[in-house]
Amino acid sequence: MAPFPPALAGQDVEVVPGAGASVALTFDAGANSAGLPSILQTLAGAGVRGTFFLTGSWAAANPAGVAAIVAGGHRVGNHSQTHPDFTGLPDTAIGDQVRTAEQTITAAGADPRPLFRFPFGARDGRTIAAVNNLGYVPVRWSVDTLGWKGTSGGVTAQQVADRALSALQPGEIVLMHIGSNPTDGSTLDADALPGMIERMRQAGYGFITLDTLVAG
Repeated sequence: MAPFPPALAGQDVEVVPGAGASVALTFDAGANSAGLPSILQTLAGAGVRGTFFLTGSWAAANPAGVAAIVAGGHRVGNHSQTHPDFTGLPDTAIGDQVRTAEQTITAAGADPRPLFRFPFGARDGRTIAAVNNLGYVPVRWSVDTLGWKGTSGGVTAQQVADRALSALQPGEIVLMHIGSNPTDGSTLDADALPGMIERMRQAGYGFITLDTLVAG
């Protein structure tokens, strides 16, 4: 059985096709884990499952965080080992980044296959093909909440939620981050999440993980 539907080859997926009135909440983990307890508590309280893209280095440094994500019933994806820009790497180094992350995340108790997200969202045809050849489908996003910019970047939790709602569409993929802003320590994505979920439900939307993307 193919690791992902052949129709997804060559793409960096920005919406989940055929998902109907559903949103995929995704969280990238590469820095610290400051927002994770709040995010997991919100998701559990709302009965929502998300998808967490982990770097191998984050998984190695936060085994309890990986265990908590898995225990919450959430999906895990591969976000490389050390978060480099893949467009500047030869194919051999891309292979090392993806495989090492896979091994590290698996050792921490989660299976990231076949979901991958490019660090910085940086990709081209060559890097997409390289990731496909490693058995992964790259998943981008429909909207970046910009919560990672923090309060020092002029962003508020209200703006984070508003950005996600302004892009609301069937199969929307929302990009958020687990870590705090390194300058001001804010965790705007975690802060905005409860209201975001409530407003999306009021708009008639439900929630999916990215397993929906690769199920068929």
